[in-house]
Amino acid sequence: MNVARVAIVGAGAVGATTAYSLLISGTAPEIVLINRSREFAEGQMHDLKDAALFAHSTRVAVGDFADCQSADVVIITAGVHQTPGMRSRLDDLDESAAILREIVLEIGRFNPLGVLLIASNPVDILTYAAWKWSGLPANRVIGAGTLLDTSRFRRRLGERYDVATENVHAYIIGEHGDSQVPLLSSAQIAGVHFREADLQSLARETRFAGLEIQHAKGATYYGIASALTHITRAILRDENAALTVSSLAPESMGLGTVCLSLPSIINRNGVARVLPISLNDTERQGLEASAQILKQHLALLDFQELAAA
Repeated sequence: MNVARVAIVGAGAVGATTAYSLLISGTAPEIVLINRSREFAEGQMHDLKDAALFAHSTRVAVGDFADCQSADVVIITAGVHQTPGMRSRLDDLDESAAILREIVLEIGRFNPLGVLLIASNPVDILTYAAWKWSGLPANRVIGAGTLLDTSRFRRRLGERYDVATENVHAYIIGEHGDSQVPLLSSAQIAGVHFREADLQSLARETRFAGLEIQHAKGATYYGIASALTHITRAILRDENAALTVSSLAPESMGLGTVCLSLPSIINRNGVARVLPISLNDTERQGLEASAQILKQHLALLDFQELAAA
């Protein structure tokens, strides 16, 4: 009997919180933790098993990269810890890329059959790198992207207008970072558009929300863990959900070969398709600028050299 399996590479704060979120929500019947320190992963496993007694019947185990072969979703959370002193998620790119490369090449040895879901930052750059190094089809390598940014934006709009967040329709696209682009022209509640002045101020708050959390408590993990659970559920349940995840930009967008976030249909195959979106001139220019920033950082990574190392 086939049981949906989620493998999580990196059992630190984000990885363990994601496992907990998957367990409590009943999203994944089986969770496998893979970590450099097996002892640490085993400690997380036993803690999660204790929680499972009060939640859903979920099998939690510690495994290795061979377990990624049969996993429906492989979530990669391992990477460089972003400290409060870092200026942006693009800092320490070389170290982050080196860690990811080692992981992806290990996973690739076992010809994974599922979807790679990248949470490590800078997520757009590393999603592109994971696609290049894994050899998987582009639709099966996706990043958490701006899903959390979109959620933060919607929450702020809902609080401002006293409306349930699930009834707010607004998106953040582009980079999960400083060059992200809020789609102000299409943001609405039940067909009613917002005042642009309100949108601009809330978009600014959203752009720096993650850094503010890090300055206050040292790291963010509840929000991203919930976002990863949402994406994983859409894959495992073949939901055809419209989510702003990072993936290879369609050629029709004219953005070049780059991974960034656009509203996309997510199902069992990963990215089924990227939705066409209507952008005004300001938004189009912002998206092109975001893509250009990402391409400049991609150019700093020598994929041929790293692949041969």
